[in-house]
Amino acid sequence: MTQLEPGSAAPDFTLLNQDAKPVALHDLRGQNVILFFYPAAMTPGCTTEACDFRDSLAPLQSAGYTVLGISRDEPATNAEFRQRDGLTYDLLSDPDHAVHEAYGAWGEKMNYGKVVQGVIRSTFVVDASGDIAHALYNVKATGHVARVRALLGLG
Repeated sequence: MTQLEPGSAAPDFTLLNQDAKPVALHDLRGQNVILFFYPAAMTPGCTTEACDFRDSLAPLQSAGYTVLGISRDEPATNAEFRQRDGLTYDLLSDPDHAVHEAYGAWGEKMNYGKVVQGVIRSTFVVDASGDIAHALYNVKATGHVARVRALLGLG
């Protein structure tokens, strides 16, 4: 698995959001973007992380950040997750995990003491020029958004 480093170009992608509408990273050039890769919609850890991003969305947007969640879930599942938890940002579908792989957010991990292939919970901050500003791998769902905010100087 190749991990991205700050300063490297963010791999471009076009994925479908919860409404089955395409969202392309290159269309967000000129904006700062936070991409968070989560294992599965409506699971406890992913719900915690997604709701923390929801609750921090106003200060993040005020500081010029667009938040996007990415999972292997289909658009309909992401729509249900978004509706159920009042999420107010796009959730993108990457069912073949190609974008996960491009970002190093797919690979071997420990799950209940066994090595498995799967989603590595990760967050990336992409700057306005399309480069990786921060790459955070193997993050914990609880407290992660507060860490991201602190990293961005948004306490």
